Amino acid sequence: MSLQISKITANIGARVSGVDISRPLDTGTATAVREALNTHKALVFDDVNLDDDSHQAFVRTFGEVTTAHPTVSSVDGVPNVLPVDSERGRAANHWHTDVTFVLNPPQATTLRSITIPPYGGETLIASSAAAYRQLPEPLRQLADTLWAEHTNDYDYAVPDEEIDEQQAAQRAQFTSIKYRTVHPVVRVHPLTGERGLYIGGFAQRIVGLSPSESRRILDLLQAYVTRPENILRHRWSENQLVVFDNRITQHYAIDNYDGRPRRLHRVTLAGDIPVGVEGKESYSIQGDASHYTPVAA
Repeated sequence: MSLQISKITANIGARVSGVDISRPLDTGTATAVREALNTHKALVFDDVNLDDDSHQAFVRTFGEVTTAHPTVSSVDGVPNVLPVDSERGRAANHWHTDVTFVLNPPQATTLRSITIPPYGGETLIASSAAAYRQLPEPLRQLADTLWAEHTNDYDYAVPDEEIDEQQAAQRAQFTSIKYRTVHPVVRVHPLTGERGLYIGGFAQRIVGLSPSESRRILDLLQAYVTRPENILRHRWSENQLVVFDNRITQHYAIDNYDGRPRRLHRVTLAGDIPVGVEGKESYSIQGDASHYTPVAA
């Protein structure tokens, strides 16, 4: 089989064919897949024929895996696989980068289709590298200097009286360990040297600014991330695996399938500590995530 990489959009996404990822990858193929991810930020594999074990084995080709989540339970008996299940709520229907509230968030996220609704349920993936490149120079210079506090204990903008008992329980589980971590607003990718806007839904406050000032600046920068030309809109099919670089993308799970069953399985690759433009690393204010993830070299 011959590895083939086909672009899906100009700024993000490629389809990978000619490789059977249910089997161990040779060094050359693994290197080519990693290079494709560096270039395209998100990769789509069709007809993958994976189960939870082979899904994890594929991710381990590129490093250590995390456990399922710092606070949310895994698939029964499979501690490194997170069920992304409509029956467990739709907390991912906001723009975010996975688990940025910990010191070293995953470097890559993989999602495998298990149950697909007959319509809707797409996943949007946005390139924060393209967003950074599109910033006007004065905004880029400002963003390079900023740091933001990320937390899992934030204002969901939904009044308590509007959530039911199940939603309240899910929220309580999500925040059962509270995390606060400060990351650079502009992260330098450790493999490519690209700069990307490292913000998203868990970024709640700019260091040194008030909450209202922070929100205005974060919303301004976020508007560049979510420009239509920076987004891959992935419509799921059976037996697919999608991989995206969690260091330089954001994603959003669209709740547009009328509550029909939708389930994906997620495995994430352990990440490094983010570094900003001046070479300084992120730092933790609250919460220890060592039970969740090792730190990648």
